[in-house]
Amino acid sequence: MSVHTVKNYLHRLQRFVVWVAMPVEEIGSADIKRYIDVLLDKRLTAQTVNGHLIAIRRFYGYLIDEEEISLDNPVTRGMALRIPSPLPQHLQDRDATRFFEYVKKPRDIAMFMLMLRCGLRVEEISNLTLGGIDYNRSQIMVKCGKGNKDRVVYISNDAASALAQYLRKRMVTKEQRIFLVEKGLSRGQPISVRGIQKRIEYYSRKSGIKVSCHQLRHTMATQLLNADADLVTIQDLLGHSRIKTTQRYCRLSNNKAQRDYFRAMEKIMVKATNEFLPDDGC
Repeated sequence: MSVHTVKNYLHRLQRFVVWVAMPVEEIGSADIKRYIDVLLDKRLTAQTVNGHLIAIRRFYGYLIDEEEISLDNPVTRGMALRIPSPLPQHLQDRDATRFFEYVKKPRDIAMFMLMLRCGLRVEEISNLTLGGIDYNRSQIMVKCGKGNKDRVVYISNDAASALAQYLRKRMVTKEQRIFLVEKGLSRGQPISVRGIQKRIEYYSRKSGIKVSCHQLRHTMATQLLNADADLVTIQDLLGHSRIKTTQRYCRLSNNKAQRDYFRAMEKIMVKATNEFLPDDGC
């Protein structure tokens, strides 16, 4: 697990233990249900509540399997809240064009272009290093992405150009991470995930286009799908562990589905017509 994930687990466990205020061996399913109600009263989403339940369930799994403590796991099957499954939101081409018209800083253009063309996550942008760029092969090595997995992504001409323009103006420093804070007390330090998110929120307000870092990644996947890229290829580029995650993009109303439908329907109609043609020999 990443350091960020470990901190989240510890924070969730701490909140639960402080709230329940009783020995872990005495906690039952009724206590967990009451805790779910407390979290819902705090207006936490179903996904966040389930995250708390996962942390508690795995903690008890550790006590049972590793510490060999004889107790029942109070987080039982069926407690998880149902989570809606919205379709990935992507930008229309005209909205993407309009959004980039408002992005003026070379650093910000480069960051957002790498999300749009390479499908990089915001954490991956923040951690991207100079050594990860291979201009000769037009590719980027993403180190320790989600799930601590490495992967290779490819860089388009416009994204490579935007990155090169930023690097020419980037301050001289020994810092290996590419994207740096340009003003204030943290000048010269690597820009944080939240810092990148604040930049895109700023341009979103300024342009009037609702956009997030993850939307740029979704847009890249949708555009590849519409351009007839193979689903497994998109999975590799995005770094998805399961093809099921990538398949969500197929549920979108996309140009590929339209083309596939009419192409297949044309073949069906030709076949049907030939079958109903009169036989000259009769």
